Amino acid sequence: MSTEHPSYPTGLRTTPTRHRALRQRLGAPGLVTAPGCYDCITARLVEVSGFDAAYVTGSGVSMSALGAPDMGALSFGEILDRVRRICDSVSIPIIADADTGYGGPLNVIRTMREFERAGVSAVQFEDQEWPKKCGHEPGRKVASTNEMVQRIKAARSEEHTSELQSH
Repeated sequence: MSTEHPSYPTGLRTTPTRHRALRQRLGAPGLVTAPGCYDCITARLVEVSGFDAAYVTGSGVSMSALGAPDMGALSFGEILDRVRRICDSVSIPIIADADTGYGGPLNVIRTMREFERAGVSAVQFEDQEWPKKCGHEPGRKVASTNEMVQRIKAARSEEHTSELQSH
């Protein structure tokens, strides 16, 4: 299948340039506005509204799936499934909330690999201890500097391709 076949629905077309588009946009002057989305419909709304990228919000996914704030109750597999579906529904770059990486350095590497395979263009890690809480909920515990350094090193390891951006 090819991106040149406009009659295919977005989920059946490939989007090989979405990572490059985000990298170029991040290198350009100005801000990148990436409104939050939590399912395929909200991602499509972001895209048809003309934004350069969309941000998959862990809080939005949790609220739409459980009716409760993001407190680590959804599994990595549940988040990955939602992220994969969102990536398949749009052609713009997707920035995904990767929580804490779902565990230690090996979990972070797996999170990066699986999100990349899903079509994510960039990730954002939280600086909290696991189990985490939504950033605006009370009772958060900040991870140590050493733990965050280990997460970042794992995320940026050469074991996966360099197309995905971690921040």
